This record gives sequence, C-alpha cells and structure tokens, in this order.
Amino acid sequence: MWRAGALVLTLLAGQASAEGVASARYEDPTTRYAHGILGDAIEHGALVIETTSGRRIKFVLPASRVFEDTEPRVVDVDGDGAAEVVVVETHTSLGARLAVYDETGLIAANDYIGQRNRWLAPAGTGAADLDGDGRIELIYVDRPHLAKTLRIYEYRPGELKLEASFQAVTNHRIGESDIAGGIRKCADVQEVIVADANWREVLAIRWDGKRFDVTRLGPHMGRESFAKAMSCN
Repeated sequence: MWRAGALVLTLLAGQASAEGVASARYEDPTTRYAHGILGDAIEHGALVIETTSGRRIKFVLPASRVFEDTEPRVVDVDGDGAAEVVVVETHTSLGARLAVYDETGLIAANDYIGQRNRWLAPAGTGAADLDGDGRIELIYVDRPHLAKTLRIYEYRPGELKLEASFQAVTNHRIGESDIAGGIRKCADVQEVIVADANWREVLAIRWDGKRFDVTRLGPHMGRESFAKAMSCN
C-alpha cells in the first residue's frame, strides 16, 4: 500500500470544475537527493499539472521525497477517458516507487523499493492494457542496474496491485538521461520493448494475463535498435 505523506497543493490559476489532466511537468529542481542515476544530481521537488479546464496546480513534495524521473507521463490509467499522471517518486531513505497523480493529488502508488539509491525505470508511457482485459497495467523495470526485473501492476482505485514479474531484462544504464525502449502496438498486439540483462539483444515481451511470450528482435546496437523495434520493424 502507498504512504500518502504530506503534500502542499498550490492553486496557480483558474477555477475548479469537472476536469482531467491536460499536461504535466516537473518544477523546483533540487540537489537534496544526490543519486545521479540520470546523469546529474538534480531531481525535482514539485509536479505541476495543467487541467483540461485551464487550472494549473502545483504539488510540492516534503523534503524527504523527490521526483527522480525523466518526465511525467500523462495517460489514462483508470479507463474513464480522463488522463492521470504517472511518475517516479523517490524517498531519500527508502528509494523509488511508482506513483499516480490526478488534479486532486496522489491517488495511488506501490511500496518504495526499501533502500536509498534504488530506482525504477518506467517502460515508455508506463501504462497499457497488455493482456486485453480492458484494465490498464503499469509497467516498469525494477532496479534496471541490479534486480533487472520487469514488473506489471494493475491499477485499482487507491492502489497498484502486482500482477506479474519477468527477470533478466533492463532498459537503462547508469548515467543515461533517457530510458530505452517502451511499449509498442504492432498488429493490434501490445508488447514491452527492453534489452536482455547484458544488453546483447533487444526483446519484445508480451503478457496475456497468464504467461509471458518473449521475441528476440536482434542484437542491441544502441538506441537505433530500440527505435527500429518501436516502429514495428
């Protein structure tokens, strides 16, 4: 279960109405968590959401947490037609977790990894209905430099429930400012694109709700290999 923590919400502009998330960005750069996994020691202390009604809302984390991420991902995780925001949120003592925000604030998260300087890397937008059951899964690689384990969580109101795990894959190397691969849809099938644990091959991984199916797409030759895979070539 997730720990809510103390968040400060600041209304920047506009008036409240029925709405969803139109866009999101990180603000308040900070060096209070010097992990540097993305190539520098600068993370972010705030998330700004712009809603479909034109409001801008700023959520400020307490000093014990940062957004340790490349960018927020705006995606509909509950299937209601309105987007939420998927982020990597890190506790300075407990490491990273995946979290979901909407215009009201934090609505779901899994547990922190449990140790400082432990991170996770979302796959692309971080969300897709991989098994075709009509419910959205959230997908990331847990500790892509250590555990190298693909995790698939199902979003449920107020929580993220672990659905499946697949070992010996990765999508990030220490110091890279981006995350490799993502989620592709080819011939109406959604697959997670990652590398094998040793960065030798690019893999396409399917999940049908019961089992994984892995296709080896070819040798890893840098980001070009992932771009080719993501374009269904």
